[in-house]
Amino acid sequence: MSRCTYPWTVTQYLPSSLAGASAFPDAVPARTPGAVAVPGKKILLAAPRGYCAGVDRAVDAVEKALAHYGPPVYVRKEIVHNRFVVDTLSQRGAIFVDETDEVPEGARVVFSAHGVSPAVHAQAAARNLATIDATCPLVTKVHKEAVRFASGDYDILLIGHDGHEEVEGTQGEAPEHIQVVNGPHEVDQVVVRDPDRVVWLSQTTLSVDETMETVALLRQRFPNLQDPPSDDICYATQNRQVAVKKLAPRCDVVIVVGSANSSNSVRLVEVALEAGAGASYRVDSAAEVRPEWVADADTVGLTSGASVPEILVRDVVTRLGELGFGEVEEVRTATEDIMFSLPKNLRSDLKSAGERVDRPHRPRS
Repeated sequence: MSRCTYPWTVTQYLPSSLAGASAFPDAVPARTPGAVAVPGKKILLAAPRGYCAGVDRAVDAVEKALAHYGPPVYVRKEIVHNRFVVDTLSQRGAIFVDETDEVPEGARVVFSAHGVSPAVHAQAAARNLATIDATCPLVTKVHKEAVRFASGDYDILLIGHDGHEEVEGTQGEAPEHIQVVNGPHEVDQVVVRDPDRVVWLSQTTLSVDETMETVALLRQRFPNLQDPPSDDICYATQNRQVAVKKLAPRCDVVIVVGSANSSNSVRLVEVALEAGAGASYRVDSAAEVRPEWVADADTVGLTSGASVPEILVRDVVTRLGELGFGEVEEVRTATEDIMFSLPKNLRSDLKSAGERVDRPHRPRS
């Protein structure tokens, strides 16, 4: 797969302290540290995996806000869908809330990487909140597409999951024009005003294959269905799915590190099974890896969702090493070098205080 590029302004950036030291900084080791290796048992480690540029930017924004302004810093919803990240930031003074009205008037609040609707921005302004918008630029792109097509009076079919924060934020841009399609099973229920003025958009973290299946069925119903001007499913989601597809046929078991509310992590389990893995499991941490899952396995695949710091993957590698999987082989399908700048107002405040704004490049897994 070729390297992806996007037209947004980007900066180099510091490693997030949540990312942990890379388990494999230059090359995957032949053996896991301290492993009691059983001959023939190995780990296939997917690459790319873990943090994407949007997640790294969002987490870094909260960390830098805490360091610059001091705690507490409020965060609406989980900054990214990972329990370890949220718990760690909470320990440092971040306060996570479900709704804007839970933030004290005049306080500082960070909007999560998943984005928010115009109504949430208006609520924050009404409460005189100092906002830091950490929405992933790829999600912002979908928001702008929704506004553009709504202004052209299109019916917008948003392929995604009802209740997901990203979907709520996008739908809030033009609620009278957008209807959510949760998957192929809902295509028959779609009703539009004019079948010649219909466009589809998608949540950025979906399964590529299922999304394309949904689009194909929608196009059967609406032959003039328009595509978005560029792919909505983010580069990181696609890259992680491609890597899993490559290693899964070689694996008796694939383990995905990621939280249950992480859409892209859950999709990786499904992709592994569809691609030929004997079994696949999602875990939040190494403590959840059960010996019976891998007792009869010779090859275990390992990957992580786009909101997962590398330290959690390293812990699973160590756990598998204790279970006899001492040999590690990296399966790489792409190299990612996407970088997004910090939110504009945070960047401005850091610069005015003489603090470092640019972030040195950190190689991605």
